[in-house]
Amino acid sequence: MRIDLISIFPEFFDVLDLSLIGKAQREGRLAVHRHQLRDFSFDKHRSVDGTPTGGGAGMVMKPEPWALALEHVLTQAQPPAQAQSPGSEGRPTLIIPTPAGEVLTQHTAQQLARTEHLVFAPGRFEGIDQRLLDWAPQHFDVRPMSIGDYVLNGGESAVVVMVEAITRLIPGVLGNPESLAEESHAHGLLEYPVYTKPARWRGLDVPEILLSGDHAKIAAWRAQQQDVRTRKLRPDLWAKHVVAQEKNLT
Repeated sequence: MRIDLISIFPEFFDVLDLSLIGKAQREGRLAVHRHQLRDFSFDKHRSVDGTPTGGGAGMVMKPEPWALALEHVLTQAQPPAQAQSPGSEGRPTLIIPTPAGEVLTQHTAQQLARTEHLVFAPGRFEGIDQRLLDWAPQHFDVRPMSIGDYVLNGGESAVVVMVEAITRLIPGVLGNPESLAEESHAHGLLEYPVYTKPARWRGLDVPEILLSGDHAKIAAWRAQQQDVRTRKLRPDLWAKHVVAQEKNLT
């Protein structure tokens, strides 16, 4: 997978060189390219923002530097992404972090993990001129996306979250692929509680069933705990799970 990150703070993404994502890059499973948005602004101040048309607080990011940066990304991609016609397979997916976008879910991350080329355009200030979003579908499959119903100073933090959620699902990135099948949200439920040695810690014991060696009983206990935890901690997820189960029975 190729990932292009465009920002006025490209150094923000240095964290992606760490841990498993950094290892995936070194092993060639993932190629991450950072781009300085100001390199595509040609006034003496390298400005990328202007006052909002119609008045209002804050500043708005100009569309032209973004368009030039995105066109640069297209020329760098192999095979040339700009040769792809609108609606054809193989076009890059452009993800624009915004509170107005679809909320990232595990299912969405699984879909995006099968994409060959992702481009992230994190805005700042009051956001990016809407005309950029109107222009981009000529060249990209555009997906405005959110990581939750709150506002950040900029989209870079959201991009880091999205990249980690997506790239850890690429085959070979995680050391133990079985971890993906058992973790929270993999099947619409939260993960069961986990424990390690020692069996007793500060007066608290590991559940006895986990020490029994009976794998069938342990699996049943873990499934029960997933139900219990989801009902208690995320009733919204539990309600969706119940609906899905009912649909499967009809």
